[in-house]
Amino acid sequence: MKMINRFLRSKNKWQWVLIIIICSTLISGGWADAEPATIPIPSIGISIDEAETPQQVTSSIRILFLMTILSIAPSILIMMTGFTRIIIVLSFLRNAIATQQTPPTQVLIGLALFLTFFLMAPIAQEVNQNAIQPYLAEEITDAEALDAAMAPIRGFMFRQTREKDLALFIELADQEIPESLDEISTMTLIPAFIISEMKTAFQMGFVLFIPFIVLDMVVASTLMSMGMMMLPPAMISLPFKLLLFVLVDGWNILIKSLMLGFK
Repeated sequence: MKMINRFLRSKNKWQWVLIIIICSTLISGGWADAEPATIPIPSIGISIDEAETPQQVTSSIRILFLMTILSIAPSILIMMTGFTRIIIVLSFLRNAIATQQTPPTQVLIGLALFLTFFLMAPIAQEVNQNAIQPYLAEEITDAEALDAAMAPIRGFMFRQTREKDLALFIELADQEIPESLDEISTMTLIPAFIISEMKTAFQMGFVLFIPFIVLDMVVASTLMSMGMMMLPPAMISLPFKLLLFVLVDGWNILIKSLMLGFK
């Protein structure tokens, strides 16, 4: 007991504590070396073997094709659906109201995705009925399934694409003037569809900006007439913009215009 009291009163007691910790660590390490833990470590390997039957080759090609489709699925969603127009218009709306990062970008992208799913649902059902299900039932080949799947998607893109934009890419590809839409390749249709969608989105964005710009001008003129030149007009006009957008039920009108704008 006297030794313990003497140890607690000593000035170098923390050095002794450190020495005890180091010794205990070395002892435990020695025990660990004496009795090593046996933890099985699995080995993972990837091997490429030669196909022995034509069925194996076909299965490998199908898996490779499926992986390719999954890797370019985001591009297909953005470039071959109404997502481009929707997200651009929503971004223009946020800039017109000048609410900085409200709604957040994640919310706008999520809303644009669900609106795209809603818009493309009838086309997806048609693709599933005419291409996927017959292919799974082995009623049609891979090429026939691909053509059947692209038919409704091409029809949607043709309805939104301007003839002027189609003519531009046909001319750039140095192709002859087609007699029907079926003769236009998908690689020519996709870029024409994208620039047509962006032009339509910019037109809608211009219409969105007009009422908010007018409101900004009214607020700025009022502040100048009152001699409040140091007060930022954007700070004063922001609540009025939000009030105007809510009173006219702006989200309902905007989404309705977007959905009805697709032919």
